[in-house]
Amino acid sequence: MDGRVIAEKIYAEVRSQILELQPKFGRSPGLAVIMVGDNPASAAYVGNKEKACTKVGITSFRHNFSAEVTQAELSTLINQLNQNELVDGILLQLPIPAHLDSGTLLLEIDPAKDVDGLHAANLGKLVRGEPGLRSCTPAGVMRLLQEYAIDPKGKQAVVIGRSILVGKPLALMLLEANATVAIAHSHTPNLAELTSQADILVAAIGRPQMITAEMVKPGAVVIDVGMNRITTDRGSRLVGDVDFETVKDIASYITPVPGGVGQMTVAMLMMNTLKSYNVRFSVA
Repeated sequence: MDGRVIAEKIYAEVRSQILELQPKFGRSPGLAVIMVGDNPASAAYVGNKEKACTKVGITSFRHNFSAEVTQAELSTLINQLNQNELVDGILLQLPIPAHLDSGTLLLEIDPAKDVDGLHAANLGKLVRGEPGLRSCTPAGVMRLLQEYAIDPKGKQAVVIGRSILVGKPLALMLLEANATVAIAHSHTPNLAELTSQADILVAAIGRPQMITAEMVKPGAVVIDVGMNRITTDRGSRLVGDVDFETVKDIASYITPVPGGVGQMTVAMLMMNTLKSYNVRFSVA
């Protein structure tokens, strides 16, 4: 499953809609990204998001802070961005240093500008099946399934991982699409027995190449959300939570790392920013 190709399709959709709406609204959509510290992976993610903004016509506002920034300083910025009429989306790049309370900061973002879909109000809408901004990575997984004409209805889905970023919201989205869903985690006994029953298997655990061939049902759709850097005698490289080389011959579809779900996450962030922009002008 080629995330790069589908992401480019989404970028074209977003760019086309912005070109149509911009003359009517008088400005481009605006996305503010808050970056704390100098985590290389986070810096790379933010850079990719800024490139995507340029590609589709979204104005990007980056706010960089040192790792010593205080909770109060970030709260003040978030409140300012909530009030800023040029900003349609606000994203707090995670993870942030341990002395900061990310949960509280996420709740301070205006739910209408919560383009990462992590505010309790948007998660509550997901639980209730109501329209709202959806978490980007799970939404990207669902769009991939749609693009490859894989209907979750009636299928057994197993999601390995229960984070608020991926596991929990994705399980809810699959349930909403009429799959039968099981969530596995570090305390799940007989994991291989459970995963080998899955028609749709999602790995979002952050453990490199943990999912091996004997854990996968023949013909299953395997979605690899993991992105782990490993070092070998040939240098370092990125791998997923799935042992791609052994599983690819068993699965009917599989997402590569890189080039799979990660590409979709950024594309859905652009889509969410467009949605927020459209809704804000529609209700103005």
